[in-house]
Amino acid sequence: MGQQIYHPFQSFKFGNRNCFLTGQALTSEEERVQVFPQWLMSLYELEDKPFKMLDESMATYKDIKIPCAAAVNDEYLEPLENKIAAAFESGYDAVKELDDQLLFQWAAKMLYGLIFNEVQGGIKLQHSKGEEFNISQSIIHKFDNLHLMLQSLNLPVVFEDFKPYSIFLFKVDNNPAEFGYRDEINTLTFSLRIRDFGLVMCLQDNGANYSYHREVYDKIKEEVLHPIQFEEFCGRVFYSAYLFNRLPEYNVLEANDEIYIEAMPLRGTSSKPLFDTWLNKIYGQVLESFWKNWGFLLLEIIKNPEQPMSFLFNPDGSYINASTIELSR
Repeated sequence: MGQQIYHPFQSFKFGNRNCFLTGQALTSEEERVQVFPQWLMSLYELEDKPFKMLDESMATYKDIKIPCAAAVNDEYLEPLENKIAAAFESGYDAVKELDDQLLFQWAAKMLYGLIFNEVQGGIKLQHSKGEEFNISQSIIHKFDNLHLMLQSLNLPVVFEDFKPYSIFLFKVDNNPAEFGYRDEINTLTFSLRIRDFGLVMCLQDNGANYSYHREVYDKIKEEVLHPIQFEEFCGRVFYSAYLFNRLPEYNVLEANDEIYIEAMPLRGTSSKPLFDTWLNKIYGQVLESFWKNWGFLLLEIIKNPEQPMSFLFNPDGSYINASTIELSR
């Protein structure tokens, strides 16, 4: 095989002298690409807008870059961006037609790019204090597996009878000027609400969150949602991703010039459910954050602790039509 799997977390190579995707040496530290693609930044004038990092420091969207070999960018990243940009420009129907692995690769590149910057910043900060950089083994495990899956971009990777991710796509009656982006790096969860659609993804759960929310998703996936309805579903998924208590494990086998990735059973030897207990008070706090645009407070949301406020379903479980919701988009 010409190219080998690259494991940056084994050697902790997070400088700007090696390509983030392949590990190959770069000719210059200027050989970098934007984490948030230029077409997306231009569309929403994001370049100079602030982006808060995990350490509370602020960057601008255009400042967030990753080292990338020019050939890797030309051969793998640019074609991916072109496909995604064309679909996003057309809207929901075109996005729905995309191979969901392309959506996964696109989101994974952005989230991994943010992870790269966070780790790089953490290493610099600790070294400036004369300390070793510390990060939990479970987080390294997640990030390393995400990078492994991302290499399906440039290596002949075959996911054997599984998808490493959960994807939910909706048609949403958005404000055309709004860029609705959210991520949670620790759980590798991501959402995007732009144009006439909304997308929420869990990037490292082997489809567990999809199964967890399937009943609700099946009820609403053909509806045109009000933005507050989409944010409510996002809140459910971000919270369940937090409750997900397994670290997926994989077998990797190289054969016939292909890399086969097999998912180990999530249940393993444990009889414990895959998700911890859902607590409405905590879920209410999540909703309060996700509904910030509309100003609902926790006390209103969990006024009935057994049945938190919902804009998706009536108390009898029936769907609330978006056209009846008299709130701003």
